[in-house]
Amino acid sequence: MENQELCFPELLNASCKKPTLHWADAVFVNMLYSFISLITTALNLLVIISVSHFRKLHTPTNTFLLSLAVTDFLVGLLVMTATIYLRTSCWYFGDIMCFLYSYVHVIILCSSVAIMVFISVDRYVAICDPLHYPTRVTERRAKLWVCLCWLCSVLFTTVILKEDLAHPGMFKNCHGECYTHPSRIGFIFYLVLTFIVPITVIVVLYMRVFVVAVSQARAMRSHVTAVSVSVTAKKSELKAARTLGVLVVVFLMCYSPYYLLYFIAKELPNFWIISLLCYIVYFNSCLNPLIYALFYPWFRKAVKLIVTLQILQPGSCDANIL
Repeated sequence: MENQELCFPELLNASCKKPTLHWADAVFVNMLYSFISLITTALNLLVIISVSHFRKLHTPTNTFLLSLAVTDFLVGLLVMTATIYLRTSCWYFGDIMCFLYSYVHVIILCSSVAIMVFISVDRYVAICDPLHYPTRVTERRAKLWVCLCWLCSVLFTTVILKEDLAHPGMFKNCHGECYTHPSRIGFIFYLVLTFIVPITVIVVLYMRVFVVAVSQARAMRSHVTAVSVSVTAKKSELKAARTLGVLVVVFLMCYSPYYLLYFIAKELPNFWIISLLCYIVYFNSCLNPLIYALFYPWFRKAVKLIVTLQILQPGSCDANIL
C-alpha cells in the first residue's frame, strides 16, 4: 500500500507521494478548474478574433487589449491545464518539460503585467495630453511596444531561471514533483520588476488620470451648450479610461494577494493557500473578457457576428461595429 502511494514505487525514498485527494474531491476540483480553463480559453479567443478581424477595432488601445487577450488565452490553455494536472497527479514528463512549463508560465505572467503598464501609459497620454496622443501613440508604435514587451519577458525569465536552465530539476525535493525556483537575487528582481515597480507605475498614472478626468468632466458639464467634436472625443477617451480603470483594478485585486504573501509571511505558508492565491491570479484571465462584454458594446456585437458565422462573409472585416 505504501508503494502504491508513491509516484515512482521503484525509487522508494527518492519518490514523491501521490496527491492525497479523495476521489470525489479530485473529480470536483478537476471539473471546476477544467470549466474555468475552458471558459477562459474560449472568451479570450473571441477577443482575439474580434480585434484581429474587424478593421474598425485596429487602434493602439485595442492592440494592447489584443496582446493581453493572447496572454490570457495562453493562461487558460496552458497554465491552468498544467496546474489542474499538478494538483491531482504526479509529474511524469521529466525535468526538461517541467522547466519548459515553468519558463512559459513566467513569461506569460511577466507579459501580462507589462501590458497592464502599457495600458495605463496609453490612458495617461490620451487623457492628460490628448492633443499629442494621435502622434505619440500610433498603432505601429503600439505593436512595437508589444513585441518589445514579449522579448523583454523572455530575456528576463531566462536570467532569473538560468540555474534551472543549466540544471533542470535541481530544486525538486523528490521524483514526481515539478518545482522550479529562481536564485535569491533573481527572486528579488522578480518581485521588484513584476510587482513593486509595475504596481507603483500603474497606481501613480491612474491617480493622475482620475484627477484630470474629473476636472474635464466638470468642465464639460459647465459648457453643455458648446458641445463640439473635440468634446465628444474627450468623452470617448474618458469612457475608455473608466473601462480600462476597472480592468486595472481587477488586475490589482487578483495579483496583489499572491505577491503580498511573500512580504507578510515569515515562513512558507500552506501548499493549498499558495495554490489558491495562484489560481486567483490565473482567474484574472477569465475576468478580463467578461469586463469587455460588460463595458464594450463592440465586443458584444463582434461575438454575435462570430457565433453566427457572419464573419465568414466577404467584406465582414469592414463592418462598422463601433
